[in-house]
Order: sequence, then structure tokens, then C-alpha cells
Amino acid sequence: MPNETIQKLGYPQNVLAEYPHWTVLLRGVQNTAGCLVLACNEEAETLPAVSAAAFAELPTVTRDLEGVLRAAFSFDKINYLLLMMVDKHVHFHVLPRYATSRSFEGVEFRDAGWPRAPALGESAQVPEDVFRKLHAHLKERWPATT
Repeated sequence: MPNETIQKLGYPQNVLAEYPHWTVLLRGVQNTAGCLVLACNEEAETLPAVSAAAFAELPTVTRDLEGVLRAAFSFDKINYLLLMMVDKHVHFHVLPRYATSRSFEGVEFRDAGWPRAPALGESAQVPEDVFRKLHAHLKERWPATT
């Protein structure tokens, strides 16, 4: 059973990939095109509480997610934000960063904070049908996980 944070962030409908120690979900708020959540499957509430096995798997997961985002939107930089202010289990908000805007299914995604810190208060208005298409667009590019 996924932890409370993973469930709150859209499990199972927003899941892009599940690994033994991590789950990747399409983030409900799209500050930039392709924002994700990388959530630890463990009950860890602090970074030091994450198991060595989960840390060992992290390079594989991040390699996969960065490859998918690069193929889908050609990001310029990527930010991993470990905020945990509301949702208590270890998870990263993954924000691809763009020097120029990107569009998908008629929605324009502008990186309002570029080239500085992400502008978390600004996001694209993504209708539910476009959100589902974005999810499918990323999921179909995901390498097989076991």
C-alpha cells in the first residue's frame, strides 16, 4: 500500500512509473511542462531515514525521468525540490526548467522564474483532458521498470 503522501499526490491515476523504492507521478500543478513528483515508497519522513537501498536506486530512477523529460520537452535544466512542508513523507518536486516556453495540446507553459529559482506561485492552467494527455505522453516514453 502506497504511503499517505503518494496517495494524496494522485495515486494511482497520476503514476508514471513504480520502482521498488520510488514512485514517479505527474504533478497536479504544472509550473513548467512536465513537472513530476518523485516519492519515496518508504514511511521515511526525513532524508536521513531513507534506506540505503532507496538511495542506491535513485540514480536509475532519475536517469529514467530525466531521459523521458528530455525526450518529451528538451528541458534546459532540472530542479529537484525537497520541500515536505505539507506532505510528510520524503518526496521531491521535479521541475524541468526552460529558457523559452513550451506548448502541449494548445497549452503554453512558461517558466516564469527562469533563470532564477522556480516561480512556484505561477503555473499553466491545464484542463483535465490535456493533463491526461500529458500523462499518456510521458508514460508512453517511460522505460520498462521491474
